[in-house]
Amino acid sequence: MKFLDQAKITIKAGDGGNGCCSFRREKFIEFGGPNGGDGGHGGSVILLAVNSLNTLIDYRFMQHFKAARGENGKGNNKTGASGKDLILRVPVGTQIYAEDKKTLIFDLTKNGEQIQIANGGKGGLGNTRFKSSTNQAPRKTTNGSKGEEFEIWLELKIIADIGLVGFPNSGKSSFLSVTTRAKPKIADYPFTTINPNLGVLNIDNKEIVIADIPGLIRGAHRGVGLGDKFLKHIERCNSILHLIDINEDKLFNRYNIIREELKKYSPKLINKREIVVFNKIDLLDQNQICIKIREFRKNFKKEFFKISILKKSNINELLRALK
Repeated sequence: MKFLDQAKITIKAGDGGNGCCSFRREKFIEFGGPNGGDGGHGGSVILLAVNSLNTLIDYRFMQHFKAARGENGKGNNKTGASGKDLILRVPVGTQIYAEDKKTLIFDLTKNGEQIQIANGGKGGLGNTRFKSSTNQAPRKTTNGSKGEEFEIWLELKIIADIGLVGFPNSGKSSFLSVTTRAKPKIADYPFTTINPNLGVLNIDNKEIVIADIPGLIRGAHRGVGLGDKFLKHIERCNSILHLIDINEDKLFNRYNIIREELKKYSPKLINKREIVVFNKIDLLDQNQICIKIREFRKNFKKEFFKISILKKSNINELLRALK
């Protein structure tokens, strides 16, 4: 399924049905009278968040959605049937913006959460409603009101427990494929991952949702590479797993570049819990690893992990820390 995290759609609630003008006509009944029923209410448009979706691709080729109209009133004081509500299913984590793309209307963050975004029109009144002592045969009715119609933006921000960040080819997709059932694209060239991937890690009867964010580079917050398009998905992650290729030079500088990009995009990202992981230790001998780590430790005092995704070395220790 193709990933899409933004869509503009037009929604239209159903119009209300018109009131009916009718009079009672029955054999052997001397006096009739008005018996026109009211029109039914138009259907509303509802957005429903569901866990079974993780993309807005359904709204790429179909952007116009219209709820059902209310039926007109009928004789014998019968009210027209109300139009059926239109329910649009969206992924959990979808934000709803007004047409200006700046005004946040609602944020759907829980499974089953919903919002009635466009209200259906009210049904018109039948002529029975206008009967009075001075007007016993009214022919007046009213038409149903129009349902609301406008454009909205849907923007998806992935909700995950852990977000994988790092330079391209640091091993993020490989880590996701080894620890979960996800099947991301893996290759030996930069920017293999061009869309976020989600995987579920099961450990000790606990499920952890992991999001693989496309590789970041210097200037990502300004749109360099794929950065600013997907940095927003890290905002919803509870923690960050920062993967670093230990074969690279000046490890702390590379670490700091990613941290600066997160900070420039949003200061909140820099305050999230972080686990630093050095990958590809199988490509170096123990002495080389010690030299690189010693240099890194001069500026970095927190705990970190050394793993090899290819050889699956020290993976279990890291997974326990993630839990």
